[in-house]
Amino acid sequence: QVQLVESGGGLVQAGGSLRLSCAASGRTFVSYVMGWFRQAAGKERDFVARISGTGVLTHYADSVKGRFTISRDNAKNTVYLQMNSLKPEDTAVYYCAAGLGYYTTPAAYGYWGQGTQVTVSS
Repeated sequence: QVQLVESGGGLVQAGGSLRLSCAASGRTFVSYVMGWFRQAAGKERDFVARISGTGVLTHYADSVKGRFTISRDNAKNTVYLQMNSLKPEDTAVYYCAAGLGYYTTPAAYGYWGQGTQVTVSS
């Protein structure tokens, strides 16, 4: 069982930066692939980024590549999403998720946080 708690969302102007954090409970954090997803109002939940258990492998959606960076600190049971050069279209609720496979589909992740709102003003 894994419990996830996101933090770090907020309101930022276009071009600004935010860092999201996701703290996980449990002693097997390193066993999980961690992903970030986002869901804009009225839209489906979309993949943003994922990172392997050791942190060696990362993968990004094309829409955030070069602007967002996913990382993890297994000693702190925490995964991060550094978001730079934010755009209004990045506005969404951001969720972290834990899964046992290296996938981009939400259905592959069994554990989810409650989400944190990111709003980017133009």
